[in-house]
Amino acid sequence: MLNKIIRKIKAYKAEIYISQALARASVTANLRNIDESKPETWEFSGFSQNGEDGVTDFLMSKIQNPNRQFIEIGASTGIDNNTAWLAIARKFNGLMIEGSHGSSELSRILLGRINLGVECVNIFVNKENISDLRSLAQTLTPDFFSLDIDGNDYYLMSEILDGGFRPAVLAVEYNSAFGPDASLTIKYDPGFVIDMMGDQYLYYGVSITAWRRFLGGYGYRFVCVDSRGVNAFFIMPDRFESAFVENISGYNYRENFYQMRKYKCEWRQQFESISHREFIEI
Repeated sequence: MLNKIIRKIKAYKAEIYISQALARASVTANLRNIDESKPETWEFSGFSQNGEDGVTDFLMSKIQNPNRQFIEIGASTGIDNNTAWLAIARKFNGLMIEGSHGSSELSRILLGRINLGVECVNIFVNKENISDLRSLAQTLTPDFFSLDIDGNDYYLMSEILDGGFRPAVLAVEYNSAFGPDASLTIKYDPGFVIDMMGDQYLYYGVSITAWRRFLGGYGYRFVCVDSRGVNAFFIMPDRFESAFVENISGYNYRENFYQMRKYKCEWRQQFESISHREFIEI
């Protein structure tokens, strides 16, 4: 009985958040002065934290022959992620995968009331079970794919692309503490969970240069990083008009706003604090 009451309270709070997010998106979207060649002008934030909603929404409008499908790994509660805007505001169909049972269950309850075309699945994804994604996905070529697990991102993306997936747009988190030039990721650990305490919080994920080098090998074109230095966007060029693709000029690297605020230093000092850890060069 108590658990049922707690779920209802969480759902009620989430519904308030959804209303606030839609209102925030409306305001911030209307403040933009869009230049199609400059991704920083596409940004707005409703459900996302760093302007990703705007970048995603703009890119979706440019896809040729869209299928209105998305996949997100690391979807949290379903309303505070990179695909909530597509699911709630744009009514895309999709798949939200989340490792936390509680968060995944809440997303299932909330989105079940809003968009029956979204499936919420509770899986802690690693290399050993990522092959299950093929049986869960509606298509290997969704319009949008987001990967945000703060850990083994490179290794999972390698398995995903080798498994035949070719999304039109990829959104991946990068670790600015690794700097703008190094091509690095962490050592693979199937049970990796980011350490939120101390400097070890900086040991996760992939550098921006590693993402560009790796995804470029699969034919992806770099678009930009967001203005707060958290996410990077890539597109499959043949899903877009060539003139649009060729004219894009976005940020190549930005320092993570939150890490700079937390540690009060730039990336060189941040990386120094974790330099004793094991890294893999890509």
